[in-house]
Amino acid sequence: VADLATRPQNIDALQNAGVMALLRPLLLDNVASIQQSAALALGRLANFNEALAESVVTHEVLPQLVYSLAQQNRFYKKAAAFVLRAVAKHSAPLAQAVVDSGAMESLVLCLEEFDPSVKESAAWALGYIAKHSKDLAQSVVNAGAVPLLVLAFQEPDLTLKRISASALSDIAKHSPELAQLVVDAGTCSLLVKEVSNNDVGLKRQVCACLAQIAKHSVDLAEVVVEAEVFPRILHCLRDVDEVVQKNAATCVRELSRHSPDLAKLIVNAGGIAAMVDYVQEARGNARLPGIMTLGYISAFSETLALAVVVSRGIPPLKDALINEPEDHVKAAAAWSLGQIGRHSPDHARALAEADVLRRILAVYLHPDSSEDLQLKAKRALKSVIQKCAHLPALEPLLDSPPNILKYVVQQFAKVLPNDMDARKAFVQSGSLQKLQEVQAERGSKLQEMVDTINLQYPPEIVQYYSPNYAQSLLEKMEAFNPSG
Repeated sequence: VADLATRPQNIDALQNAGVMALLRPLLLDNVASIQQSAALALGRLANFNEALAESVVTHEVLPQLVYSLAQQNRFYKKAAAFVLRAVAKHSAPLAQAVVDSGAMESLVLCLEEFDPSVKESAAWALGYIAKHSKDLAQSVVNAGAVPLLVLAFQEPDLTLKRISASALSDIAKHSPELAQLVVDAGTCSLLVKEVSNNDVGLKRQVCACLAQIAKHSVDLAEVVVEAEVFPRILHCLRDVDEVVQKNAATCVRELSRHSPDLAKLIVNAGGIAAMVDYVQEARGNARLPGIMTLGYISAFSETLALAVVVSRGIPPLKDALINEPEDHVKAAAAWSLGQIGRHSPDHARALAEADVLRRILAVYLHPDSSEDLQLKAKRALKSVIQKCAHLPALEPLLDSPPNILKYVVQQFAKVLPNDMDARKAFVQSGSLQKLQEVQAERGSKLQEMVDTINLQYPPEIVQYYSPNYAQSLLEKMEAFNPSG
């Protein structure tokens, strides 16, 4: 049956044959190898889908497994832990059923076994229980698993290291309190040491676990930084494995979002250049943590935003805005560009000269853009335009819809009265003519600003560029009688 259960096409036939009821008594068989095979078969069935995992619970197999888990040899323990893991992985209620069956104590005892493969099976099961919810993770902690998982992480066996790092990550992700418990067990410095390990699977788990710890608060992020995570984590951004790259970028993102001091620390460690390269190279969802990191860092201060500009951070963000198919990645790029440009006229000019404003407007106006993308694009445009004093870059935006146009015209109304050359250029570029075509409601703020700009020019010029000027000339000509 254990062999049959390895192939998906046999699962239905086994289920219909009432195999669960047959396997249950075999768990208490006198022959050890039969017990192990029965447990293995149950594990494979439960692993297959949620319905089968539920039938393992309803056939009351779990209490028997837990009873035997404390008594039997290492091979059986491994098989029994596999069943518990296979049941717990599907959903929170199933994981709760495993906890209710009294399995926690036995699984934690398995972490003290000599055999690494038994520890591995137990750590995996505990991780699968902890991942579903805060309460389940808390019950794993209450069973005393954390110090033993940290010890397991220090074993030479790579698979055991990977699985215990993954289980610690599944505990730490739920709340600052749980993450703090993981940190208090001395985890951070051990995790950071392994960031430079050659094993791809281990690097993936270690970077993910550090990110789950760092995301909760400034204090926890500082603990990760103090464990000397830089510059090691930045080297992972150039790793051959894409998942390692993404997990490392996620970790840097979680570190960058809490405070200006942490953002500065990332900049001083060479983090911006590394992140810009990463956003340049990555594609799709993997780009997201990099895009967000540049936005978070830029949001804190003018100087930090300038560091992103100087490190050529704008072109890859613009590329993501234009070429990424997914709206949420485009939205993140629009948000990050807004964070860079909103600080001062110089920052806004850097965006304007890279032709970013027109691109954000295009995304905002695109009929297929999601609501979130439109909102982020509108906010970014508004915050950057209000700082932009570089008028040639604003001129293409005179075609915007009224809710954006008012910010564009406002900037012209601010700058033109004090700048003779700009007034001249405004006429030569055809922008004054465009301005006369603006359909503003009488008495509106927009109309007031258009009037303010028109007052900077002689009435004849304004009249000359008005849309109906040619028509009124023709009418004059018709009414004109040369013979008197």
